[in-house]
This record gives sequence, C-alpha cells and structure tokens, in this order.
Amino acid sequence: MILSQKPKSRRRLRSVLRRGHLGVALVAVTLASASMTLLGVLALKVYADHNLHLIARSINYTVEAAVVFDDRAAATEALALIASTEAVAEARVYTADGELLAQWQRPEAGLLPKVEKWLADSLLEQPITVPILHQGQEVGLVTVRGHGANMLSFLLSGLLGVMVCTALSAWSALYLSRRLLGGITGPLQQLAEVAHAARRERAFDRRVPPAHIAELDSLGNDFNALLDELESWQSHLQNENEILAHQASHDSLTNLPNRAYFEARLTRTLRSLNNVSEKVAVLFLDSDRFKDINDTYGHAAGDAVLVAVATRVRAQLREDDVVARLGGDEFAILLSPLHKIADAQRIAGKIIASMLEPIELPGQSSVVTSLSIGIAVYPEHGATPDSLLCAADLAMYQAKRLARGGQHVAELEYPATP
Repeated sequence: MILSQKPKSRRRLRSVLRRGHLGVALVAVTLASASMTLLGVLALKVYADHNLHLIARSINYTVEAAVVFDDRAAATEALALIASTEAVAEARVYTADGELLAQWQRPEAGLLPKVEKWLADSLLEQPITVPILHQGQEVGLVTVRGHGANMLSFLLSGLLGVMVCTALSAWSALYLSRRLLGGITGPLQQLAEVAHAARRERAFDRRVPPAHIAELDSLGNDFNALLDELESWQSHLQNENEILAHQASHDSLTNLPNRAYFEARLTRTLRSLNNVSEKVAVLFLDSDRFKDINDTYGHAAGDAVLVAVATRVRAQLREDDVVARLGGDEFAILLSPLHKIADAQRIAGKIIASMLEPIELPGQSSVVTSLSIGIAVYPEHGATPDSLLCAADLAMYQAKRLARGGQHVAELEYPATP
C-alpha cells in the first residue's frame, strides 16, 4: 500500500506579517542611514571643491601684479596672506615659463594633521590649477591643495546628525512596519513587474516565481496560466503576420520576391553605397518562347517553365544576390556587390547556358527555352532605381533584336567627355 505524501504546508499571511516586520524595519533603517551618509559626504565634497576653486581664484587675482613684475617677495607675501587664513595645505605660484615664483605650505605635525591631509586627498580634486591672466594672456599659474581641517569637523558633525536621524528612523520604521504589509511586497512586486512587462513590452514569456505565501502563490499560478494562453496567441499571430508579409512581397508560383520587394531592395542598396566607386548591376530577363509554350502546351506547362527558370536562375547567383519575378515571364536580378561589368556578363552567360537543358512539362513532355538578358550597371547606366531598371529593360529588348538567348549591356547614361 502506497501512502500519499502530505503536501508541504505553506506559511499563512498572518504568520509572515507577524515575523517579517522586524526585518523590514532593520532594512529600512540601514538603507536610510547609508543614504544619508552618502548624501552628506557628496554634499561635503561639492562644497569643499567649490570653496577650493574660490580660494584659487582669489590667490590668482592677488598675485597677478606680482607675477607680471616678477616680484618674488610680493608674490610670497600675498600668497601667505590668503593661504594662511583659508583651508589650504599648499599653494604655489609659477611664471609662464614654469619657474616657481612663490610657495606656501601649512606646517603639519602629529596624527590629526595627517588624518586631515588624507581626508582632503581622498575627497577633493587635488591639486586645483588656475591660470593667471593679464590682458588676455597667460602670465603664470596657481596650484592649490586643500586642507581637511574644516572638512573633518563638518564630517564629524554630519555623522552625529546621521546617528540622530538613524535613531529616529529606526523608531519610525519599527512603528510603521507593523502597519504595512511588508511580507507581501516582494511577491506583489514580482507579480507587478511581470504584468508590466506583459502589458508594455508584450513579454509574455516571463513568469511569476513561486511565492512562500499560499494566497500569493495561487494568484501567481493563475496569472502564469493566463500568460501561457497569451504567449500561444501571440506566437500564432506572429506566424500569421510572417505568412502575410511573405505573401505580400513574394510571387506565389515561383516563391521569388515580387516587383515591389525588388524595387525596395534596389533602393536600399543604392542608398547604402558609400562612394561612387562601388557598383551594383541590374539584369532584366525575359523568356523568348514563353507565349508559344503557353499556347501550345497550356498554362500548366507555362507555370512549370516559370518555376524551372526561377530555380535555374537562382542556382547561378551568389548568396547575397536577389532575383525577383516582375510579372509574366519577366525576371530581374540585383547583383551586389559588383567589382566590374565583366562579372555581370559572366553571370548572365551562366544563366543563359543553364537554359540549354530541356524543361520537363506535365504529361511527360519537355521543351527547351532561352532567356534574353539586359544588363545595366550603377552608376554608368543609371543613378536611380527607375533609371537602372529602364536601362536594363531597353538592353534586354536590344538583346532580343540581335539574337534571342543572348545578353546586351545598356548604353551609357552620361557619355564620357573627351
């Protein structure tokens, strides 16, 4: 006899709320203390940096005349007058040639000055460098290093304030956490994130993770089941859209791109060319015996010829080349990239040669057909999609007039100037 295993009981919402308020309070207090400390240090750094810049500019204005007249005594006296009364650890004045003109340094002895120096070096932008300008020309340079005496006192007083605020925050957090549903914020937040992603981003593949609370776990399971149905529906719609998009841009008989697709691809290709030395070619193909085959063997035979022509043409092209059925027995090819016109002629020759093999027709009969091909190359024969197609079309008719089953290159659109 097999005993059924008793499912593991989940904690109830009341129990989670009773045990979770203390953890929530501690986390809130910790985050508040860390945030206040960080903001205080950042504010202190911004204030100290700004004050140091003001001191550097003040020294700049004071020693300008002494630097202009190269008066070391006056520069030293002016520098000491300001630096000794401000939070400055070291200040130097240089001439335009980089020569040290004056220097002042605060005497340091004992542990406290070392701590203040370390604090200043850690938080301040050291050293501050300000050029000395006279009548628009740089005549010298002032460098200033800050001192951390004031910063240390501000930091200590700020830490005291943080401790007081932390104590108040702890008391407030402990009081408010008893009244808030702290235990359910995590699962509800996860549920909200999944719902938000499904509504805004259509991310139906995301799922709500299991929850330790029985009521929230049941809610998450129901929501996941709904997402399963939405994901299946979205996948079906995507497949339908892909099918419709393919049907709109491809020929149903040969499964080749249609005229609209070919013209759009040709337009994008021409726009993507970086310089005039890059070439592309358009080949215009027309079957020489298609009407006779249709009249003699019927439309089914004509369809078989079109499918065979499409297959053979596609087999002669490179992977990035595009062949499309423009309508009836007319096809067009986009060769990109193209290095020289001879490459297009070579491919056209391979296509013409592929038509020498008989094409099997319904009813155990076969025919041999041929293609006349016109070739137009960008930019020699046309600079726009319409002009290239037109030039290739005219070249195809010229090929038909000269000899069916042949190829002809279009005439130059812009004849070369002597």
